[in-house]
Amino acid sequence: MSKKNKSKARLKQRKVGFTQAKNPLTSQAGLIPAFRFLNRMGLSGLLNKRINIQRGANATFQLSDVILMVTTGILAGARSLMKVCTVWQDSTLRECTRFQRIPCDSQFGRILKLFSFASVVELETTVHEMRGRVWKQALRSGTSTVYARKQITIDLDSTVKTCFGFQEGAKKGFNEKKRGALSYHPQLAFCAQTKEVLQGWLRSGDAYTANGAIEFMKQLLVTLPSHIKIFFRADSGYFGGPLLTYLDDLRHRYLIKVKLKNLHKLLIPQDWQPVMNQPGWEQCDFQHRCGSWDRGRRFVAVRQRKPGKPETKQGELLNPQPEYDYFCYVTTELLNPWEIHKAYGKRATCETWIEECKNQMTLGQIKTDHFMANSALMQCAILAYNTTRWMALVSGNRQLMKWEPESIRCYMIRVAGKLLTGSRQLTVASNKDHLYQTEWDAWLAVGDCL
Repeated sequence: MSKKNKSKARLKQRKVGFTQAKNPLTSQAGLIPAFRFLNRMGLSGLLNKRINIQRGANATFQLSDVILMVTTGILAGARSLMKVCTVWQDSTLRECTRFQRIPCDSQFGRILKLFSFASVVELETTVHEMRGRVWKQALRSGTSTVYARKQITIDLDSTVKTCFGFQEGAKKGFNEKKRGALSYHPQLAFCAQTKEVLQGWLRSGDAYTANGAIEFMKQLLVTLPSHIKIFFRADSGYFGGPLLTYLDDLRHRYLIKVKLKNLHKLLIPQDWQPVMNQPGWEQCDFQHRCGSWDRGRRFVAVRQRKPGKPETKQGELLNPQPEYDYFCYVTTELLNPWEIHKAYGKRATCETWIEECKNQMTLGQIKTDHFMANSALMQCAILAYNTTRWMALVSGNRQLMKWEPESIRCYMIRVAGKLLTGSRQLTVASNKDHLYQTEWDAWLAVGDCL
């Protein structure tokens, strides 16, 4: 290469050799703070205390060991029990967490199949207790006041998870992407203030959206602090008198999209008023009692005129009634209909959180042929998802709170490290020039690693 064309940005390439490192290396140093965080919040003790599954005296692995390993494996990105085993092949991770042995994927499956309906509920209770501890810790550290709030917003929704193979409980139901395929139909409740999953149930694929909604809410409300009231938001699948009556009796607030046969016939004769500063929009407010209800409730609606209709006299004669898109809600809120419509629009983030759980935290992805084992695996996925939210909440770091789980996995968990030993201590050395040094320091601090 002539001097005239020589690059000023790149030096001449040198010979590169490879050798074996004397100290163990890891590609997921950020899992260690997450494991320590769960340990510091007492997850192992809660699992041993709450879940009534007795292992034999000669059993190598206790149930708490399996739950911890599966949860941290999902945090690292495992999408199968085999991948969970691969994550725990990391000698640095095992040394820092003091696991001398790890089960194979078939052992994971056999232990998880010990779960019954009662023990799955006990695992859910453990997740609820962990949430309470985290909220109290965040309040003490001054990073969040969610535990002291008088009201939180709960977004309830369901989703479809397609099954491939023959899993117990997988049935044909509504499946927009793969019609006619077997699936599960999980139901999830999110806290809008913290983005965490408050509760999740695994259901068979033929379950209707609102099936078990009252029992679901009963279990959830019992686990929340007694001083907290909820603002319940849900789509039209949860529009039903019994659920509304239950929320009314407990004096909780709600905003639910209306699903009624012949809804247009109910809305057209209402007293429609133009929405200020919103051309083409109109709103109305009225009381209505559906046929099977025990009381009337407040309904609000907005409508938008469909574009493209001529407004000439000839057009009016040919089509005297303009066409509209209608949006109707039943609510306890005292806002005007347009403000109610905008408040419901904020619920769209719930759909994003569901996709994060399914695609980034493998909710419903890792499956066996046993329904209760799959329910337990779903609770592990919820626990893994919540761990990222909880650590961000306790840290008070704004960037960690904004990041999706995949971003946290990319920047905080998949971090290269070298295990150093000396003076009877373990130290993991990572790159001093971390891409997000402030967030990395916050992550280590929450895991009590600084």
